[in-house]
Amino acid sequence: MRTLLVTMFVSLDGVVQAPGGPDEDRDGGFAHGGWAAPYIDDDILSRAIGGAAQADALLLGRRTYEEFAEHWPLAGPDDPIGSRWAAVPKYVASRTLTSVSWQNSTLLTGDTVAAVIELKKSDGGEIQVHGSGHLVQTLLEHDLVDELQLMVIPVVLGSGKRLFGGGAVPARFALVGSATTRSGVVVVRYVRAGAVEYGAVGPETGNW
Repeated sequence: MRTLLVTMFVSLDGVVQAPGGPDEDRDGGFAHGGWAAPYIDDDILSRAIGGAAQADALLLGRRTYEEFAEHWPLAGPDDPIGSRWAAVPKYVASRTLTSVSWQNSTLLTGDTVAAVIELKKSDGGEIQVHGSGHLVQTLLEHDLVDELQLMVIPVVLGSGKRLFGGGAVPARFALVGSATTRSGVVVVRYVRAGAVEYGAVGPETGNW
């Protein structure tokens, strides 16, 4: 079974909407687009390059796919991220697109959840999801996320689309890596670790 990794920029209050630019996603009148950009330093870029090298496929929602398809080809063949994204298979989950033109791209048809399950069963390495907030909500709702890599930006936004919505299933994750960049971003990586465990604390339990 292939590993599905979700990589997201997230604010302290859980917002993932439009981290990269003012016009990336204005849904709901969101006015804070580009909130992550001032924190993208050499540490983040180095991690992004290393992460891209590990990708064997991309799974993207419509909005993120269109952003990637418009901008990454401009980076040129010598860019370590752009060249990798061009080379790997890209699977696009969309209810509105009828075709995809970026090289090595495939539009998923029919039920997205069923298509992702079959994709995870196929031969190959790590499947990476970047951005694609609505798609990520669907993947979390159906327990299809194996790993989370979160870049926690030290800002509070107060509004915007959140990483975890009301449909997320209870799940336990184990921390397998963490680091802090010079700009104050906390990068954490979690792997799926089974069901949520419950207990109690307090003087009467001995767990105090």
